[in-house]
Amino acid sequence: MAAAPAVADSAAAAPTRPIKLVVLGDSLSAGYGLPAAAAFPVRLQKALKSNGRETEIINAGVSGDTASGGLGRLDWSVPADTEAVILELGANDALRGTDPKVTRAALDEILKRLKSRNIKVLLCGMLAPPNYGADYAAQFNAIYPDLAKTYAVPLYPFFLDGVATIANLNQADGLHPTAEGVDTVVNNILPTVEAFLGTVAGQRS
Repeated sequence: MAAAPAVADSAAAAPTRPIKLVVLGDSLSAGYGLPAAAAFPVRLQKALKSNGRETEIINAGVSGDTASGGLGRLDWSVPADTEAVILELGANDALRGTDPKVTRAALDEILKRLKSRNIKVLLCGMLAPPNYGADYAAQFNAIYPDLAKTYAVPLYPFFLDGVATIANLNQADGLHPTAEGVDTVVNNILPTVEAFLGTVAGQRS
């Protein structure tokens, strides 16, 4: 009889399996211009671990990718056992002045497909640069809150919040974060990601 409590204690102490998460994005998550260890998914996983949240994060960022590009590679970028996706696409669409309807349609289809696979999504918003005018910016910027509402997914309003336009947090091109800039993105988004992953863990069967 003495063995029973030991068995129970062992079961209680068994670690929860890590949440399998994919960051589907462009150069901002791929880690353009940085060592692999400084890329957003790597730094995010480290920050989560420091806070006691075990994850297995796949960096599915492709430099230069648009929302349509992400849609085109969705099936092979997001493995079958994925539980959650951080969707970070659209910055290149905005930089190129892509018709917001095209960007919206691509992101809409990505969200639809992930929902059909029962994969939870955290949507990261982007903001259009001012050079295309107020009308373009209004149409583009509305994509993310609209889709978050439509699909009832959490929204982080602007992926580069606290980093965009800050010279010492960006590389020489003024577009891509430095390693310090990536850490700033991670620190800012971390509470949102932790809340998101808490929901994912709570809905495990």
